[in-house]
Amino acid sequence: MTVLQTNAGAISDYALDMGAKVEAFVREVVVPYEKDTRRDHHGAPTDELVMEMREKARAAGVLTPHIRDDGSHLTQRETAYVLIKSGLSTLGPLACNTFAPDEGNMYLIGHVGSPELKERFLAPLVSGEARSAFFMTEPAEWGGAGSDPSMMKTTCRKDGNHWVVSGRKTFITGAKGAKVGIVMAASAEEDTKGGACMFLVDLPDDAIRIDEIPNTIDNSMPGGHATLTIDEMRIPADQMLGEPGEGFKYAQVRLSPARLSHCMRWLGACIRAHEIATDYACRREAFGKLLIDHEGVGFMLAENKILIEQCELMIDWCAAVLDTGSLGTVESSMTKVSVSEAMMKIADNCVQVMGGTGVTDRTIVEQVFREVRAFRIYDGPTEVHKWSLAKKIKREWKKANEAS
Repeated sequence: MTVLQTNAGAISDYALDMGAKVEAFVREVVVPYEKDTRRDHHGAPTDELVMEMREKARAAGVLTPHIRDDGSHLTQRETAYVLIKSGLSTLGPLACNTFAPDEGNMYLIGHVGSPELKERFLAPLVSGEARSAFFMTEPAEWGGAGSDPSMMKTTCRKDGNHWVVSGRKTFITGAKGAKVGIVMAASAEEDTKGGACMFLVDLPDDAIRIDEIPNTIDNSMPGGHATLTIDEMRIPADQMLGEPGEGFKYAQVRLSPARLSHCMRWLGACIRAHEIATDYACRREAFGKLLIDHEGVGFMLAENKILIEQCELMIDWCAAVLDTGSLGTVESSMTKVSVSEAMMKIADNCVQVMGGTGVTDRTIVEQVFREVRAFRIYDGPTEVHKWSLAKKIKREWKKANEAS
């Protein structure tokens, strides 16, 4: 299936060539690893498996394909072209180093970090030698920040030439096994104006205790989604990412591109699931004819085709907005809702078309269904985005009516 073909004119020859190489690598090299048994207790790939695939990606010239050798990023439209193809296997983003949270963390450090911080913390991420974690979300039972970051209870305070961070975090993807962390904490210091601060830290750290790694519906990400306690963690002041009190602003810098790249990667997975379901329907016979010739089945695959095209267009539209330099907050919210809901239908249709086979682990279809179901919550539940958009609609109505 051709990805973003209608918009290929906006994509450089470099990105087109890289996308082709990434697709070939994922289909030919990564897909066979889907049956590899090197998994943790939750079924997530082990770091041993990830690093083995990355060595092959490095040899094939497709490791961290969204960042050029000179450190510059592809445009968002070009990134979409490449990342969708990396997602054709649930292992593809791990192998190619385009997965979350690292892809978003690389983007943030690249845009906000000082040259010294980039050399120390960004370089090992870009090279694929290290994984990272983003410490923001906090436990609900603690009353901490979830979809509403203003509820953040993890604190930081100055102590000489250090900052001391204490608090709790939850659903911290990849914390176990990560070597780089971005820690977000609220500050009461006068020069931070009550804002949040971000810090880059080496992991593991004795001040961070992992309390639990729950079993979740998805299992594509190494290290799981940990709940942890941060107990008086001392961080040198020069490891602050950006300026004091600007953490929420920097979170917005990261948020829209990271939210959109989730759409990219999982669209690739849905495209692959659709391919598998189509192959099944075109080979399997029931009631005297192929499954695809039954309208009930054929119509589900037709719906998938329509939804995939819609997802590609939404992703490209939002990417084009981000490429203008806009934060794209509204556009990324709209895209995240539209694409995640459409992908849920695509994945569900694939399972339904394949019947009993669709709910087994004989193919990746059932995993794609689980991963996409989680995506409807990750990076902001659908309902939070709709609530935010409704508030914007009300503000615009009020402004228009006041003017009249």
